[in-house]
Parts: sequence; structure tokens; C-alpha cells
Amino acid sequence: MNFFGKKQTPDEIIRQQNRELRRAQRDVDRSRTDIEKQEKQLEIQIKKAAKEGNKQLCTTLAKQLVQLRKSKTRTVAVGANIGAIGSQTKVIQANNKMAQAMATTTKTMSQMNAQLKPQQIMKTMQDFEKENQMMSMKEEMIEDTLNGILDESGDEEEQDAVVAKVLDEIGIEITGKLANAPTPSRDLASTSKVSDSEIEAQLAKLKM
Repeated sequence: MNFFGKKQTPDEIIRQQNRELRRAQRDVDRSRTDIEKQEKQLEIQIKKAAKEGNKQLCTTLAKQLVQLRKSKTRTVAVGANIGAIGSQTKVIQANNKMAQAMATTTKTMSQMNAQLKPQQIMKTMQDFEKENQMMSMKEEMIEDTLNGILDESGDEEEQDAVVAKVLDEIGIEITGKLANAPTPSRDLASTSKVSDSEIEAQLAKLKM
């Protein structure tokens, strides 16, 4: 919870922790920089005391240098630990994002499953098939009725006019040939049986 008593979300907590880690890292880096400055100053003082032959002062400054370098080593270790914690925080944040994504996906799938009812879908498909069959039957009935009406309504004169127009479109030569084609004799018409040779002769005349 923050200062206003509002409960923080996981993302807000992680962001706050990251800010605190970055602040701690800056403090550690600043401390190490200060220690390095002190280390250089001690080294200069030790060299000066050695030139002056002040052994006691050299020993005292050397001990301080050893302690200072230990502190520097600890700051390096602390900085490494802060970096490791920061990496772990990033992993936690990534896992939290994945968990949120999974939760959203799960919620969406649950809503879709609630809407998709297999029995209702099956009934809809069956109703569609039934209506489709009825429509096909009605189309066949309408087509048969129309065909019957058209066949009964056409007179012979109109049909002959249509045939003549089609023959004219095909070509006058064909029309002429059909007009000049010999008609079967009454004897052939009255004969109950026509031979194959007679049929072939009539066909030959039509092809001329």
C-alpha cells in the first residue's frame, strides 16, 4: 500500500523496487568512487613517508590502505548483489507479464467457450440443412410448373416463326436446301416399313 492507503498493483511494486535498487546502486558507486580517491591519497602519503624514512607512519598508513581496499571490495560485492537483485526483479516482472497475458487469454477463451454451445450449433446446422432441402424442392416445383405453362402456351405459328428466324440466322443456303429438299412420296408415307437404302437415299439428297 502507498501513502494514500491504496493497494499497489504488482507492476507498481516492481517499478518502486527498481527505483530503490537504482538509488542504492548509485549510492554504492558513489561510495566506491570516494574510496578510490582516498586510496590514491593514502598511496601518495605512504610514498612520502617512505622517502622521509618514517617507518611507523608508513606502517600505520599501510594498515589504513588495507582496510580501505577491503571496504572497496565490499562495495564491489554489494554492487554485484544489487545488480543480481535487479536481474531477478526483471525476471519476476517478465513472469508477471506472462501471468497477466495468460489470465487475459484464459478469460477470453472462457468467454468464447460460454458463447460457443455445441448443441445450439448442431441444431443450427440441422435447421439450415432442412431449410436448404425445402428450398431445393420448391425450386424444382416452380421450374416444373413454369416448364409446363410455357409448353402449353406456345402455338404452332409462333414456333414456326422462331424456327424460320433461326434458320435465316444460320444462312440462306441451308434454308434454300431445306426448301428444295424432296418430300417423301405418299407411297413411302403409306408404307408401313421403310428400307435402309431408301433412308440413305433421302439423306443423300438433303446433303446435296
